[in-house]
Amino acid sequence: MLNLQKLFIDVFDPQPGETAAILVDLPHGELRDTRAWSDRRAMAERWHAALSEFGAERHFYVLPLVSFEATGMNNGQLPATATQDGGEIVFEQIGARATLLLALTEFSASAPLIGWSKKFPQLRAASMPRVAPEMESTALAADYAQVARSCERLRARLAGAHSAEIEFSSGDEFVFDFRFREAEVDDGRLHRDAPPPRLINLPSGEAYTAAYEGERKVPSLTSGILPVWSGNEMVRLRVTKNRVEEIVGDTVASRNLRDFLFLDPARCNVAELGLGCNPRARVWGNVLEDEKAGPHIALGRSEHLGGVTGPDSFQDALNVWHEDFVYARGSPIQIKHLALVDSTGKREPLFVDGSYMSDLEVGI
Repeated sequence: MLNLQKLFIDVFDPQPGETAAILVDLPHGELRDTRAWSDRRAMAERWHAALSEFGAERHFYVLPLVSFEATGMNNGQLPATATQDGGEIVFEQIGARATLLLALTEFSASAPLIGWSKKFPQLRAASMPRVAPEMESTALAADYAQVARSCERLRARLAGAHSAEIEFSSGDEFVFDFRFREAEVDDGRLHRDAPPPRLINLPSGEAYTAAYEGERKVPSLTSGILPVWSGNEMVRLRVTKNRVEEIVGDTVASRNLRDFLFLDPARCNVAELGLGCNPRARVWGNVLEDEKAGPHIALGRSEHLGGVTGPDSFQDALNVWHEDFVYARGSPIQIKHLALVDSTGKREPLFVDGSYMSDLEVGI
């Protein structure tokens, strides 16, 4: 069984005088409850009890559990109000008061919580969308000192490159342009002195960069065919200048994804290249853990990662969205080769046949 107190120390190291909070989202209306969602809320209550017990020992305060109506969209904007101790509160009051926040939610709140961390500089937050109790024996139980070292090795490689050339197991080829962007890490370390952005996913373990989106009037070079797994089948997206311009094919899955993406042009933005590196992560259809097991590419919102596509880029607040598509070993579609390309055109292999190059010592 996972030692929660050790995890709290390794990842957060809460100090005397701090204020911690745990958030959960709730089913409502057409958003029907599921067994996994219910199990997550029970998990949140168990973590809240363990954090409260630890707080009593270390002299930091844990707020009563906070719940809110689910947004229904990954990285959609949070509602204005929430519930605490049976009463309605202004949701942002939690961000203003807390120094440490954990969000065990059905729908990812990572992007709006990064916004909170910018508005409330004392706050640091761990976003845990679709976290499951099973992860307490896999990715959550990783050696986070090792994870941090792996993240830094990958970040350094990304920082020295301008683009990535990718070949997928489907045979499709893709170029990801990250000029003018800074590589970052989500390494599972969120101590009180953590630098911005003061948000991690948990379980953690990735280096990442936002895509260059062409805002400098220099065209983005992100282009090619991006195969994604959607509706239990592969759908190919034709990308030009960092935007999805065509959904190839006429299957039910391709039509559904076409309707979803083209509802709002901002959803067609290529947002992120991530390099997951948690050696305890397994691929089982849960993106929170899957993406820590290898490479992934995201579409949609990007401003929380260093890009320029934010909520104001969408035609309607209800359309705000960010989604990762995972290409790790064990995924339906995998990355066969990934090479980084520097400003001189020199190519450096990074990921070959399901594994990082051995000199990175990543363990995947």
